[in-house]
Amino acid sequence: MSQVVTFGEAPLRWQDIAAVARHGARLELSPAVWARIDNAQAIVRHLVDSGERAYGVNTGLGALCNVSLQGEQLSQLSRNTLLSHACGVGPALPDEQTRAIICAAIANYSHGKSGIHRRVVEALLALLERGITPQVPSQGSVGYLTHMAHVGVCLLGIGQVSYRGQLLDAAQALAAEGLEPVQLGAKDGLCLVNGTPCMTGLACLALDDAGRLLQWADVIGAMSFEALRGQLDAFDPEIIALKPHPGMQVVGANLRALLVGSQVIASSQGIRTQDALSIRSIPQVHGAARDQLAHAALQVQAELNGANDNPLLLGTPEAFRVVSQANPHGQSVALAADVLAIAMAEIGAIAERRLDRLVNPLVSGLPAFLVSNPGVNSGMMIAQYVAAALCAQNRQLAQPAVLDNYVTSGLQEDHLSLGTNAALKLHQVLANCTQILAIEYLLAAQAFEFLKGQRLGAGTDAAWRLLREQVPAYQQDRWLAPDIARAAALLNDPRLPQPLLPALH
Repeated sequence: MSQVVTFGEAPLRWQDIAAVARHGARLELSPAVWARIDNAQAIVRHLVDSGERAYGVNTGLGALCNVSLQGEQLSQLSRNTLLSHACGVGPALPDEQTRAIICAAIANYSHGKSGIHRRVVEALLALLERGITPQVPSQGSVGYLTHMAHVGVCLLGIGQVSYRGQLLDAAQALAAEGLEPVQLGAKDGLCLVNGTPCMTGLACLALDDAGRLLQWADVIGAMSFEALRGQLDAFDPEIIALKPHPGMQVVGANLRALLVGSQVIASSQGIRTQDALSIRSIPQVHGAARDQLAHAALQVQAELNGANDNPLLLGTPEAFRVVSQANPHGQSVALAADVLAIAMAEIGAIAERRLDRLVNPLVSGLPAFLVSNPGVNSGMMIAQYVAAALCAQNRQLAQPAVLDNYVTSGLQEDHLSLGTNAALKLHQVLANCTQILAIEYLLAAQAFEFLKGQRLGAGTDAAWRLLREQVPAYQQDRWLAPDIARAAALLNDPRLPQPLLPALH
């Protein structure tokens, strides 16, 4: 039986978005949530009936906010909003990313401040439950609008969707599931395109990936530390405690647990005064990234638990306020994604420095490029080149998106978060970091082949054996790309590394 995630009275969690989008959990809304949604829709109906002007309910949008509309124009405005805003470009997002965006949109509506009709929310839930995933172009958002517009037009039976492993017209997929295109009312179109669900949904998946990669970074970093015969005093708990950053304490404990029982480390004590910084500063660098992950999670969590529509509807149909404001501005999530991208680029950067030391016989004490017969064999030489190229790209991607600014909608929208760009480039940084760590994993495991006869640490030995189940030792040159792919697949496995290495925090 699949997991059920219920949006109700408890605070919403980024893990819930990831569970629905990525792991097939079913999303439900509590009766209290439906009551809030109905209450806000009743306010919209009151505004329509009374003719009282409210932005986006019975006016045009953006710079057209002073154009009054009425009657059939209100439903037409919602439909036209989706059609005109669905103008993104570029390759489609992966299904799980689109599902995360839909989940974050539903989270926004669940607060009952938007005014969207319940039938539209039910239709979005049906897309998730029935596995109908709109094809959403990845480019074209300044923070909101285009991505959810492409979701919205699919509710109308327009556009393409991914369904049962095929690309189909949205109308075909809806019909196959016995679903009718949605009839939109006043404000429904604006509710669908507004707010921060795109950047927030994408950020939830990025948090999931970053947390897993940081666990692996400790494991793989410990392997490189051991292969290079590092000096364990750098991880002394009393020393680590003198700099009380929370992430640094966790990493220090992880490294000590992973290296417990290592004869390699014990026999190497005192062979040098201190190691290179890429070796001895693992707690400081990995720990700082963990702290930035924790900060980003707080920002994303706050966004999920906030109403980010415009206008927002407060009160009841008998006593209400309609407030135009800027809650759809996603500065908090944009900054969090930018900072986390910098932190994860640094995880890749320090990993590349470690793996470079592994292949360099001038500092490693190991055969050149980790192959028994260098010369006729190039060994792991070019794998380090690949890691360096990925690090270079990460430096480019780590430039903050939020500092860019453009003016849209005839000077009306004149400061933009670019949070969707920030979240998308964060995903690319994470993908690159995965490959860099996979290369380090391969190289550290290969280095262990030259340390046989000495007991490895409890955790590092387990990690080595896990990789060897997928990738044999490198005796002579062979096609190396599949080895990297298999190592990366382990890093992407959501079940690992925690069950393998229970000492990890």
